[in-house]
Amino acid sequence: MVCGGFTCSKNALCSLNVVYMLVGLLLIGVAAWGKGFGLVSSIHIIGGVIAVGVFLLLIAIVGLVGAIHHHQVMLFFYMVVLFIVFLFQLGVSCSCLAMNRGQQEALLNSAWGMLENKTKTDLESQLNCCGLLNVTASQAQFDLDLENCPALCKKNTVCYTCGDMMLTHATEALKILGGVGLFFSFTEILGVWLAVRYRNQKDPRANPSAFL
Repeated sequence: MVCGGFTCSKNALCSLNVVYMLVGLLLIGVAAWGKGFGLVSSIHIIGGVIAVGVFLLLIAIVGLVGAIHHHQVMLFFYMVVLFIVFLFQLGVSCSCLAMNRGQQEALLNSAWGMLENKTKTDLESQLNCCGLLNVTASQAQFDLDLENCPALCKKNTVCYTCGDMMLTHATEALKILGGVGLFFSFTEILGVWLAVRYRNQKDPRANPSAFL
């Protein structure tokens, strides 16, 4: 059987979905591990990571079952959803790679404002910093965060802001995030192509006179 044949397409699609299942389980496991060890206390962050893991796991299961049984409806649903995910992930990845420092500061300010106080203090303790950014636009919030900051650096003469520490590595982190996102987005378009190709192939074990 050549690689472009029915069996090869089936095996390739099954293998790709097994990888997606493992990634989904990994996301769920990492979120549970982070919560169990107290690394992240925000239920919203934990819930978001678990939701992404469960979504990826469900889509992979649909693709795997559709590939095993050559189920037309499931394969169609799988490739449509995967293509939508590809478009969204491609846009986010390109945005990460193109983001400048001003946009990074705006994103940090927006994310910091949505965090719970417990999550902020956990982050300050782990990074040994206080507040986000000491700027005029958010001076009141910075003063409040500084007052509630539990970091050990408050006992010293110098205590860096968390925003400055994050921005120091933000560009590198965004490039890595964007690169990984681009890589996975191309695996998703590969999955769409395999699903379309496999869906339009005839099962050699089926009745030769039957049409798909």
